[in-house]
Amino acid sequence: METQIFRVTSEKDEAIDRAAEILKKGGIVAIPTETVYGLAGNALDGTVTDKIYAAKGRPSDNPLIVHISDLAQWAPLVSEIPEAALALAHKYWPGPLTVILPKSEIVPDEVSGGLSTVAVRMPSDEIARAIIEKSGVPLAAPSANTSGKPSPTSAKYVIEDLSGKVDAIVDAGDCSVGVESTVISLCEAPPRLLRPGGITPEMLTEVLGEITVDDAVYNKLADGEKAASPGMKYKHYSPDAQVIIIKGSFGEYKRFIEENRTEKTVALCFEGEEKELPVRAVTYGKRDDSSDQAKNIFDALRRVDELGADKVFARFPETDGVGLAVFNRLVRAAAFNIIEV
Repeated sequence: METQIFRVTSEKDEAIDRAAEILKKGGIVAIPTETVYGLAGNALDGTVTDKIYAAKGRPSDNPLIVHISDLAQWAPLVSEIPEAALALAHKYWPGPLTVILPKSEIVPDEVSGGLSTVAVRMPSDEIARAIIEKSGVPLAAPSANTSGKPSPTSAKYVIEDLSGKVDAIVDAGDCSVGVESTVISLCEAPPRLLRPGGITPEMLTEVLGEITVDDAVYNKLADGEKAASPGMKYKHYSPDAQVIIIKGSFGEYKRFIEENRTEKTVALCFEGEEKELPVRAVTYGKRDDSSDQAKNIFDALRRVDELGADKVFARFPETDGVGLAVFNRLVRAAAFNIIEV
């Protein structure tokens, strides 16, 4: 398959019409969003979503998120929209928030991973919304990468992973948030946070009051447990190198590296710390800025492979606010391998 590359700078670019035309005809197109690049296809056609799974090498029991461009597209996808869901939408849409509700009959099982629910969000990226609007259908769009690899926040990584496997890639530069959307399920009381992201637990409680945080945010799924949301699998977002998270002060982290390094060890640390470490290092943001860490974590995980690392010792992030999203992605990249020092 020959993959077309469309470089766009605004929602009025002519290439958006070309991408939308491919989607109308049942093709799959990698598109930018504010979170990460997504691999999009008609969410109402199970044969198209099968193409998405095949291109990514993704298990079909992992549900996809349906992307819409305006609120009018939401109601047909779900059995009902409760007041709490509308309140969230009015507060945080468009934006990096996905809401799970019972699905309607028009949503194929291929999209929902066989579940009775559907995950929906409205991206804030204007190019993404323009593509959805012009394609005329809601778009199922998981991250545009090979399944299990770090999610792509720039088009170069999409091209690296999916060139020759998809019909087109829309290159609109770097993503602004850098981690996938927050996922909240409103199918139970209190609502349950399934995946942390740019909309923090604190922001959700402003609208919903009490919420619970699913155990899978911090820990791996139990054997045989079905993923209720993307990103809940045991190992995810992972480079080829083995990632080990080191929890402790910077001095303890440095000492651990000195005692356990090899020629191919790479440190994954905060900005400014790389100068003091005895191995090659990749930074993933400022120490006290979790939003900056979120924007950089996936690119940093890609770069350790570019350096030929066999083992990566990663600094433990704070877990409040957006930091919980950073921790969630990093702990899955490390397959929950954490050493306290």
